[in-house]
Amino acid sequence: MAQSPRVRVRTTAAALAVSVAAIGLAVVAAPGASAATGCRVTYGLNQWSNGFVATVDVSGGDAPLHGWTVAWTYGADQHITSGWNATVSQTGASVTATNLSFNGEVAANASTQFGVQGTFSTSNPAAPTAFTVNGVPCNGSTPPTTVPPTTVPPTTVPPTTTPPTTPPPPPTSPPPPPATCGSLVICDGFETQTGTTPSGAWNVSNNNCSGTGTASIDTSVARTGTRSLRINGAEGFCNHVMVKSSTALTGSIWFARFYVRHTTPLPAAHVTLVTMRDANDGGRDLRMGGQNSRMQWNRESDDQTLPVQSPTGVGLSVALPTNTWSCVEFMVNGSNGQMQTWLNGSEVAGLHEDGVPTQDIDQQWLNRTWRPALTDFRLGWESYGVGADTLWYDDVAVGTTRIGC
Repeated sequence: MAQSPRVRVRTTAAALAVSVAAIGLAVVAAPGASAATGCRVTYGLNQWSNGFVATVDVSGGDAPLHGWTVAWTYGADQHITSGWNATVSQTGASVTATNLSFNGEVAANASTQFGVQGTFSTSNPAAPTAFTVNGVPCNGSTPPTTVPPTTVPPTTVPPTTTPPTTPPPPPTSPPPPPATCGSLVICDGFETQTGTTPSGAWNVSNNNCSGTGTASIDTSVARTGTRSLRINGAEGFCNHVMVKSSTALTGSIWFARFYVRHTTPLPAAHVTLVTMRDANDGGRDLRMGGQNSRMQWNRESDDQTLPVQSPTGVGLSVALPTNTWSCVEFMVNGSNGQMQTWLNGSEVAGLHEDGVPTQDIDQQWLNRTWRPALTDFRLGWESYGVGADTLWYDDVAVGTTRIGC
């Protein structure tokens, strides 16, 4: 399976404490820096309510870069609060990012990556596209340095061509939800549930402890059809309510897709939305949920998190939007311990585990060899501190290949 590029982060203690004032320091491009024809900048965006993280790749194209400064302009009221792998400053809507000592040299046809985190008050429109590298417009050829000769327009009318009758192909988009379950291991929209208490294919299952939270089949809120799974998640340590699929998981690689809607932003305390028992980890759970108000993975056996709960790690995750249906996807590979996570079709950089330790991201997760053997699938709510929520789950699917939103 093709793996998406992993954000590599190098930072210092000072970078973790970046403030608006600090990133406003003036920066000076390295002497002799230049951008080659064909230089290119790509801007990958993950955003949530009033906040965003962007990863930026810069390449000199067919010639190397000996130091670089990337500049762009935002189209709304975006305000950068921190950055990594670059010295970042912002004046009004204009942003500049200059290499650090370790990543200024970029070989021909290679690239390096840096990132920014920011906020916005009203909107965060589409990613900017007009970039410069060392003052040269990018994402195209370098503008000519000489004025092209003037040519006399032709005196004859060019022949008229008939436009093609075949329309162009539609733009590529994520695959739609499966029309039928096909070979999916789990494929359920809760439409066969006949009562208010989950039964049959789904049953309430509190492995460790339970509290005042409840699980029910809701006929007033649904993404598709007329039913969904509703969880009234209460706060307080060990206040758990989970609903378990009666279908066991087998094999070594698992792809899951589910839609979730909830009313309250993820709290600072640790909470769990999905649990799966790991037979290779003493029967303890692999858990997906949140901490520090962002999505995270958690390993019950040693309480390690992905990402690490550092400013850098948390900044590479995302919040789970409230009061709307969100599509959550993930992949867990038991043969090598790698994982990927997507929110509404976009990969979450901080929830991508490629097996290579990165300081302040996943070095603690990789403190030991981990090769999971997942045996079951549960949805619900586990609280480990302050924070309650009401959640609905719908259109749940688990299979051996990516399912899509």
